[in-house]
Amino acid sequence: MPSKARWKAENPVNEANALFSNYVSVLLAVPVGFILVFTALIASRLLAPFSPGRDKGTTYECGMLPLRRASTNVGMRFYLYAILFVIFDVEAVFIFPWAVSFLSVGVFAYWLMLLFIGILALGLGYAWKKGALQWR
Repeated sequence: MPSKARWKAENPVNEANALFSNYVSVLLAVPVGFILVFTALIASRLLAPFSPGRDKGTTYECGMLPLRRASTNVGMRFYLYAILFVIFDVEAVFIFPWAVSFLSVGVFAYWLMLLFIGILALGLGYAWKKGALQWR
């Protein structure tokens, strides 16, 4: 006859209860977070002083006189640099935990990471070919 401890571990109801008990704090924190954010937004709208003026539309450049209006267009190259940065930042987020657990993840995870790095290398090659990495 199986022991009680083994029956508790194999019981699917107990496993489901243990799984959902880990997420109770998350389920409570999400509405509380929304309430706090909306309260802060409404309070700042109601309590902040509002004085429209012409000077609010000018850019602030560290005490220097502004050279042009604040509503200038940003070049497309800056967006490409930002997207490339985000892509390779995400790569670092995935590679560091993989490298820490390299010996225990197995051969399949090695080939998956090699595929991931290869796809990123293709993206970098495409950006390089299109001239997105040249500062003009």
